[in-house]
Amino acid sequence: MFELFQFIVRSRNIILFVLLEVLSFYFIINTNNYWSVRYFNTSNYYAAKILDWSNKAQEYARLRQVNTDLAEENRRLNTLVTQLQQQKPQAPTSYQTDSIFATRFQYRVARVINNTTQHPNNYITLDKGTADGIKPGMGVISPTGVVGKVKICSEHLSIVTSILHSDYMVSSKLVKAGVIGTVKWDGINPTRMKMLDISRNTKMYRGDSVVTSEYNAIFPSGLLVGRVIRVGEMPNQTFHDVTLSVGTDFNNLSFVYVVENKLQGEQEKLEETTEPERR
Repeated sequence: MFELFQFIVRSRNIILFVLLEVLSFYFIINTNNYWSVRYFNTSNYYAAKILDWSNKAQEYARLRQVNTDLAEENRRLNTLVTQLQQQKPQAPTSYQTDSIFATRFQYRVARVINNTTQHPNNYITLDKGTADGIKPGMGVISPTGVVGKVKICSEHLSIVTSILHSDYMVSSKLVKAGVIGTVKWDGINPTRMKMLDISRNTKMYRGDSVVTSEYNAIFPSGLLVGRVIRVGEMPNQTFHDVTLSVGTDFNNLSFVYVVENKLQGEQEKLEETTEPERR
């Protein structure tokens, strides 16, 4: 307390000067209309600036939660759209959709915590595992296209085989031509893929969308795989050389959706019974 009193005594001239300045400023503002308006406008301007900076800082701090909320909303919409598509396939009017079959796909949101694109065989690590209902064999998609398939899981993590893998192939269909082929990465450019087994008799369109076909137990049909950007001829072959731009931007992959086909095990078990006859 004594030290505080000594400080006030030593600084009494400065303190008195500051108090007189504040008092003078107060009288100027309250007795002069011009300066009163100027003070009011200036204080409002800087108060608005500070409030704007504060709002921007709060918005930035909330980006993670906003992204999480958007991913969850996309998951819900993906489920709804898939159910509607499965309930109304291209079929004769007399065809009746099985309700369990139409609702067989279920989505779960996961965050990408590791991702490679520079190797011949690339993998992605997710922050969800068996504790969250993830199992090997499930498909993985992004908001813009196909990503890959779950390879192995631990309790809280999963490894996904990316479609940017030399052995991974996706049964796909040209939307305009209606022709089914196989999409495979050639191991060179992570933004380009090849579509195989498209006959040279097929009329091709640059810009045509390539989507997952109905012959797929992992993904719902109609998910974007890529778009046709080049069509060439393969020497001594009866097929087109088709190059696609990949639908998913693997260099900016953040949230993904793990797709569970609840009837996949039943389908695979049933199809296995015919394997000896195919050999």
